[in-house]
Amino acid sequence: MIRKNVLLVVCCSGLIGLGLVGLAQQSAQKPAPPTATEAPAGFKTPTLSKHPGSKSVSNGIPEPPNDTFALDQANFESREGNDTGLGPLHNATICADCHQGTGTGGPSQVTEVRAGHLDSGGNFVNPTIFINHGKDMITGRSLINDRAICPQAEEHLPATENISTLRAALNTLGDGFVEAIDDQTLIDIAAEQPKQSNGMIAGETVEVAILEAPGQTRVGRFGWKDQHGSILSFSADAYLNEVGISNRLKPVDITTVCKTTPDPEDKADKTGLFGIDHFAQFIRGTLVPPRDQVLVGKPEVKAGEKLFAQIQCSICHVGRIVTAPAGTVINGGTFTIPDALGSKIIHPFSDFLLHDIGTGDGIVQGGPQDTQHKLRTSALWGLRTKSRFMHDLKSESFESAILRHQGEAANSTNLFKQLTPQERSELFEFLSSL
Repeated sequence: MIRKNVLLVVCCSGLIGLGLVGLAQQSAQKPAPPTATEAPAGFKTPTLSKHPGSKSVSNGIPEPPNDTFALDQANFESREGNDTGLGPLHNATICADCHQGTGTGGPSQVTEVRAGHLDSGGNFVNPTIFINHGKDMITGRSLINDRAICPQAEEHLPATENISTLRAALNTLGDGFVEAIDDQTLIDIAAEQPKQSNGMIAGETVEVAILEAPGQTRVGRFGWKDQHGSILSFSADAYLNEVGISNRLKPVDITTVCKTTPDPEDKADKTGLFGIDHFAQFIRGTLVPPRDQVLVGKPEVKAGEKLFAQIQCSICHVGRIVTAPAGTVINGGTFTIPDALGSKIIHPFSDFLLHDIGTGDGIVQGGPQDTQHKLRTSALWGLRTKSRFMHDLKSESFESAILRHQGEAANSTNLFKQLTPQERSELFEFLSSL
């Protein structure tokens, strides 16, 4: 079942405002209110080196005083250095290094390493990584950084950490609409899945901490393990762990080895906003990935859409979700959904739930131990912009990605195998339109 993988990731994401009607297998939520409208779609964040953000178009989200969408994107593309707090451990020097594809924020083909081991009770344990000739160690996270600003800080995975996986960077385009989905909508989708699949499919929701609202939780929806429920939390975590910049929500660096600047390193600019605020504002302001308008009306694409539902892929790759109304307060009271994001119909082709489809990476991150072998359903909007699929990017065709689906998706895989060559071609044409 092309559920979790024929992905997109990302980077990682880890998507669509495929913004059209009649998409297969509607979600389990109630019908959209009469005021609901399609979310604006488009790849409208071109990466420009001389004037970052100057050609970009937002979804109309209101900006804080003295801020602009162009400035938000420029911050997302701003490169860090040793003199601004880069590292000591990092995977990239800029957010857009990982979240880049068809423009800034899009799905990329970048992966990171996650690792750990099991204790005697079979529970996942984060790795212990010794650095600086064994004088210092890194604990408390599954991430293994690829880069360091000095040789002493470089991480090397010891043999004792025998669980390891590649994790693709997810797409962030349209994630403002994903954040605006009401918790109950995701819970309702999960409740319907066993009924739709004779008990085979059962998505799991996890409650995760909202960093900007201490003590508050929300249904997770960002990251391969649904480890974040808000875009600001995601931004703060990524800024620290992927770039090495400590900030007000993640105020202490991973290590002091070769550290160049005092914590927290993320500073407010002349608008009064910090880097993580600009990142969140940029992501919330992006349009959803669009359908390929050349392909979408073709008979074979429409036939493939029906087959997508027929083999039950759409139970998890949900083709239609409506966001909560404007004015709804979320994220522990820290964010109010604006008109630009409220009551919008989106087509992410994901349920944003955790499932075991036999490709799980063994990592626990934010959820309970039963999520070891579960991953978030890959959102398929923007699928055509990628050449490699699944959470680890190890599938190079739609067919190979589908055939990797087992576990909860085994029935869909079996149904796919029964399709004629012509039907498979139609299914692939549909996927190519996303």
